[in-house]
Amino acid sequence: MSSRNTKKAPDSGWGWAIVIASFMGQLLAYGSPQSVGVLYTEWLNTFQDSKGMTALVGSLVSGVGLIASPICSACVVNFGARPVTFFSGIMVSGGLMLSAFAPNVQFLVFSYGIVVGLGCGFVYAATVTITCQYFDKRRGLALGIVTTGTSIGGFLYASVQNMFIALFGLDDCLLLIGCFALNIIACAGLMRPLHLPAYYFKQRAALAEKAEEKVLEKTPVVEDPIKKNQPVTNVLITEEIKKSPAYEKSLHVALVQLLKKKQKEYSEYLHSTGVLFQNRVFSAMCVSLLLFCLGAYTPLLYLEDLAQCEGLIDGISTIPLVSIISIAAGVGKLLLGITMDIRWMNSIFLYAFTLLGTGVAILMIPVTKNYAGLQVISAVLGFFYGNWSVIPYMTTKVVGMDRLTEAYGILMFFSGFSIMLGPPVAGWIYDWMHSYDLAFYFSGSFPLLGGAGLFLFALSCCNKNEDETNTLDEEYTDKCDAVATVA
Repeated sequence: MSSRNTKKAPDSGWGWAIVIASFMGQLLAYGSPQSVGVLYTEWLNTFQDSKGMTALVGSLVSGVGLIASPICSACVVNFGARPVTFFSGIMVSGGLMLSAFAPNVQFLVFSYGIVVGLGCGFVYAATVTITCQYFDKRRGLALGIVTTGTSIGGFLYASVQNMFIALFGLDDCLLLIGCFALNIIACAGLMRPLHLPAYYFKQRAALAEKAEEKVLEKTPVVEDPIKKNQPVTNVLITEEIKKSPAYEKSLHVALVQLLKKKQKEYSEYLHSTGVLFQNRVFSAMCVSLLLFCLGAYTPLLYLEDLAQCEGLIDGISTIPLVSIISIAAGVGKLLLGITMDIRWMNSIFLYAFTLLGTGVAILMIPVTKNYAGLQVISAVLGFFYGNWSVIPYMTTKVVGMDRLTEAYGILMFFSGFSIMLGPPVAGWIYDWMHSYDLAFYFSGSFPLLGGAGLFLFALSCCNKNEDETNTLDEEYTDKCDAVATVA
């Protein structure tokens, strides 16, 4: 392994260029998905489909990228952040432009939900991974800035999409924002790798092996003058050898060896994943994140429609509720990211607190009967949504930097699955009850349950490690496995 692949995180220099590129990449990729609530009301009016089916588009665009995080992370590990980000720019832009020609909601499920969602997943995996590589002591601040890009994008795109829809119509709006997304390719150009990807070493090994073969081929041998003058005969003999049973048997053996090698690699990966789940804290994180995402994304889709259905506002506000959520989420990500750099701060407790706050805020939505109240709740929800900047930092401390990519991919798989399920179920509840009250009570209960469970679990860890609870920057290593607080 080259020395270049063992470089320590510089925490400065080109790392800040990486932060800017990653911030812009997330802004351009997630701008439209984070403000999909604006498009949701337009799709309802255009296609006249059920709320549950239409909500599936918005849930998929967030969920698919997360549920495919293990694949996205594997691509980043093998090929590096730069080519993955380049490819994701093409996917996000192409999916948005394709959505402009959607004849029905089912087509949007593929073009916007799946294609754009996968592109966003690749962007997120690449930007978070390369930022963690370039930063160690200031990782919380760097991740806070990078992940703020999704929130700033949501804030800007909510108003921009409203303006484009009013000026050019829904289809032209999607074409224009698809053109904006092409700039993700430019962001990829700045992502100079600090750690060389695995694919580089595989290619280098293959080139070295090929060079050895060429050296052996150049070794002088005594040629048979008869064979030298009969090239056609040599070709015929070679073809006969390829058709011979011995040659076919050798191919079969080589194929079996390849399959065994791949099977061994997959078995090692499954074993490695099993070891991760033996860490009780990591398992608790997976469950709490699943419950959080099951209810937390419902307001992003339905708040605008709720305000219109309840007659709290005519048409769409100049600053939509999703814009307030997005800008507050940006502030939350930045502040929570900075908070992670405080020596005594415990990331487990902080994350559990954000889950509890999210659940309480969602449960307050049905009892709020004025638009100003919804604006306040949107700001509170947005701030707690900033806990996404805590997750990579907390994961690094729990499983270590070496296993960050694998563990983070698993966490995103759980969150993606619940995001895909939560909003459509809330929409189907509305289609059944013709009221959003039960839908929001249903959604708010899950983050509340996840936060309470994680908080109690963290307390139990502290009780089992009484000798280590004098300072919050120590690791809980007894029966609760290796849980490190943020230092």
